[in-house]
Amino acid sequence: MPSRIRKALLISGLVGIFIIIFFIMKNPAEAENHAFNGQAIHTLYSVKIIGPLPEDPQILQHEISAVLDQVDNEISTFKPDSILSQFNRYQGRDPKPISRGMAEIIATALRIGHDSDGAIDITAGPLVNLWGFGPDKSKRGTLPSQQQIDSARRLVGLQHLKLISDSGGDWLQKDLPGVYVDLSALGEGYAAQLLSRLLDSKGLTNYLVSVGNAVFARGVNAQGVPWRIAIRQPNDAAFAIQQDAVKLQGYDISTSGSYLNYFEKDGKRYSHIIDTKTGRPIEHKLASATVIAATPLEANGWDISLMVLGPEKAIEVAKKQGLAVYLISKTDTGYAAYMSPQFKQFLIKDD
Repeated sequence: MPSRIRKALLISGLVGIFIIIFFIMKNPAEAENHAFNGQAIHTLYSVKIIGPLPEDPQILQHEISAVLDQVDNEISTFKPDSILSQFNRYQGRDPKPISRGMAEIIATALRIGHDSDGAIDITAGPLVNLWGFGPDKSKRGTLPSQQQIDSARRLVGLQHLKLISDSGGDWLQKDLPGVYVDLSALGEGYAAQLLSRLLDSKGLTNYLVSVGNAVFARGVNAQGVPWRIAIRQPNDAAFAIQQDAVKLQGYDISTSGSYLNYFEKDGKRYSHIIDTKTGRPIEHKLASATVIAATPLEANGWDISLMVLGPEKAIEVAKKQGLAVYLISKTDTGYAAYMSPQFKQFLIKDD
């Protein structure tokens, strides 16, 4: 990447996957710009707006915080009184009311789960918790027995959930009392999507929203050129980046990877990404999957699905679904990348 491009890093330290945002700094004072940053839903967020604001910045900051609080109150498994936590504690089989936003997440997850042969499974909570990647961290680092894995897997499967939606509202139903839904894999995309809708409702047309690894851009940056996004190479040390940047105008880019949120036991690394077909963390060579899609929720749903599938199956599914994907796999000598034709359409080449 040419030296004239300055790198601005937004690091999702708690979730662990990195997305690098680039700004061309030819003249930083060309346009009025505003930045709102903070931590919410167990990750970092950033909202950058170019041009005048429609209201006082403090009011907009309050509205941004309210959106992120809404996400936490709806889908957090760390918050005992969230709508999702209440559903998970419920031991009956009657449909339980949920928010329209939760219904949107679940509908997306069910559709992508079907199209990816169950790669993304929002009922994976018992397995996520068993391996210590849920709210209870005390289990992390302790390997579960095959009997424990088999027992947890009996509670896992999209067939155990039924989403009911009509003009009167939305409900979620489970056919086994122990079914535990975990929507954290889609939480960043959901939050980014709600924030973009908030900004759109205020008539803002030039902004960049990032929540963890979900990044949505509309319009141009302070220099009047499209926002540039690049993906970090999947290694634990240097902040190396891939050679090309991508242009996002009304699209979202989301990255999932296995290389930072993990634990080690007896010299072996165990990722937070669980394959529900085996009940164990993934062990294949795919290190990161980046997806560009029309909405943050769509991109977020597919990036984790491809990570579960592994390199060969991920490429096969990406071709079948016509996805814009960038996959990085480990090799004996480093890393190898696959870029779909749809992804190449978003590339920006430097002059």
